[in-house]
Formats: sequence, C-alpha cells, structure tokens
Amino acid sequence: MANKGAPVVTPWEVKGEIDYDRLMERFGTEPITPELLERIKRHTGRLHHMLRRGVFYSHRDLDAILDHYKGGGRFVLYTGRGPSGPVHLGHLVPWTFTRHLQEVFGSKLFFQFTDDERMLIRDDVDEEAAGHWVLENAVDLMALGFDPEKTEFIVNTRHVSELYPLALRIAKGITCSTMRAAFGFSDDSNLGMMFFPTMQAAPCFLASERTGEPVPCLVPAGIDQDTYWRITRDVARKLGYPKPAQVHGRMLPGLTGDAKMSSSRPLTAIYTTDVPELVERKIAGADTGNHPARCPMYQYRYLLLTEDDEKARELYVDCLEGGIDCRECKARLAETVNRFLGRHRRRRRLIRGGVEKMLE
Repeated sequence: MANKGAPVVTPWEVKGEIDYDRLMERFGTEPITPELLERIKRHTGRLHHMLRRGVFYSHRDLDAILDHYKGGGRFVLYTGRGPSGPVHLGHLVPWTFTRHLQEVFGSKLFFQFTDDERMLIRDDVDEEAAGHWVLENAVDLMALGFDPEKTEFIVNTRHVSELYPLALRIAKGITCSTMRAAFGFSDDSNLGMMFFPTMQAAPCFLASERTGEPVPCLVPAGIDQDTYWRITRDVARKLGYPKPAQVHGRMLPGLTGDAKMSSSRPLTAIYTTDVPELVERKIAGADTGNHPARCPMYQYRYLLLTEDDEKARELYVDCLEGGIDCRECKARLAETVNRFLGRHRRRRRLIRGGVEKMLE
C-alpha cells in the first residue's frame, strides 16, 4: 500500500495512514452519535447510506442546526471546489451527500469555485484554464441531481465585488500568527495564500448578509478541509454572524492505496471523463490491500457506489472468506463504475445548456 509513513492532513495534502478518530481529537470535533443519527432520521424519514456507515462521522454544531430546523428555521448549505482539472470519484463523495441534504431539508446550496486559490498555488492554471474547469466541474455537480432553483454558483474572481467586503471584515479579525499556526504558512508562502482563506470563509455569511438576519450555514466536506472552518468559527461571533456548522466525511482512497484520491496523481484516480477501457486498466492495476477495510476496490463501493447495506456486507464477507478473488472483484467493480459513469455522462449532456445559463 502507498499510504505508509507519518500522516499529513492539510487542505492541500493528505498522505500516510489516516486515523479518523485521532483527527477528531486533533481538530476538536464531535462524533456523529447514534442519538444524533436518530434525530436526523426523525427529520428526514431515512438515513443516507453515508450516515448509516459512518462515511460522514464527525461534526460541529450539527445538533444546533437540527434544533434550528425543528423550530421552523432555515439554513443554507455551502461547499465547493478548486477548478483546476476534471472531477474524480473522490470529489463525488461529499457532493453526493450534499445533494441528499439539499433534497431532505430543502436548503439552498452555495457552491464556491475557488479559482483564485488555484491560480495562487498552481503555475499551470490561469484565468482561461480556471474558467474552462469551472464550467466542466459545474456540469459534473449538477449531473448528480442538484436542484437548479436552490443552487447558486459563486466564482471568486467573478463575484469578488460581493465577497471582498465580507473577506475584508473577516481578515481584520484574524491575525497572521493564527494563519501561520492553522495552515502552516511560512516566509516562503505567497501573500495571496495568506489572504485567500478569508475569501473561502465569506460564503458562510452570505445568506445572513443578504437577508439582514442570522441564517445558519452547514458545510459538508472532507475532514481535511476543517482548518478553514475552525478559523471562520473563531471570527464569526465578532462579526455578528452564526458560527458555520460542519459535517465531516472520510476520504476516498486512491487506486494504489493513497489516503485520498488526488488529481495530482491522475493514474491513481478515476475521473468522470475516463472512457470504459481506461477505467478497466486503472482498476486492474490497483492495489487491493489484502483486506476489504484497506482495499480501495471495496471502499469505492462502501463509500460511494453501493447504497444497499446488505450487498456491501455480502461483498465484505465474500472477500474475507474467499468467496470472491481480487481479479473477479476488480472486474465487477469496473462494470459498476462504468455503468455509473455512463449514466453520469448522459446526464451531463442533457443539462449542459442549463448549467451554462446558471453561470452567466
């Protein structure tokens, strides 16, 4: 397996053996308990498979969001993407769960494209490239079934006139020492990256700013992104806004067992644009980990592709007891992934024109 060595978990890099319970302790988050799951089920009527299986397992103030909703209040959802390339299956884990939350709670989603961040950290991403990937990534998002009437795209460089005044107020409440401690910035870090987190924080308060009343925000994301929301919560009350709540997910591993599927290692990722033959080759050459709990092949089904708990359990048992060998498992997974991607690409073609209008 590739994910050996000392773990590193930052918004920009994830590697090593990831202990998700230790991350909760390190970041100071709370587990999603059976009692909290029961509360969610009472509101929604059912539990998404990512909640049943603990894919989304940690939170901050999710209980407060439920209290607010129970009292007749509304809240907004907020998540996003740095547009620097095609979407892979790892991106779809938090997006699929966010779509579920939008459906069951009827919440508006702010989806932020941090094109400014991509240009600050990537030499091969300029305004033209970022603009191309904003559209392509937006089509991937909406192909998952988000409600276009309740989804708003925020592109940082295009919507800077609304975001920047908020970012300025946020920046004034955060010291350089806090930024260095939270993100590990050094004297070699460029100035833009020091300021960028305030732009990422701004959508947390956008609904409150627009309406003139406090509107809570819930951020579904991988736990590797937690740093942004810790500093945002620290400054929220100073500015008179509700603290953003969070629900944290586990990360989809790469094909060679990396802790997180990454666009920086394209041969270890499965993209929504991959043709069937390429999917088959990538999966055929993947590491299996010798146990379903460590096997990317099983994790793709468990985290994303298989909603039926009984089927997931049967595959786990078959793997442990020799009822299925790795070659057969890979062949079945390639079929499953290609069916999923085939449906996804058809939806992409159907909705592309509508997404272009949403981005106008």
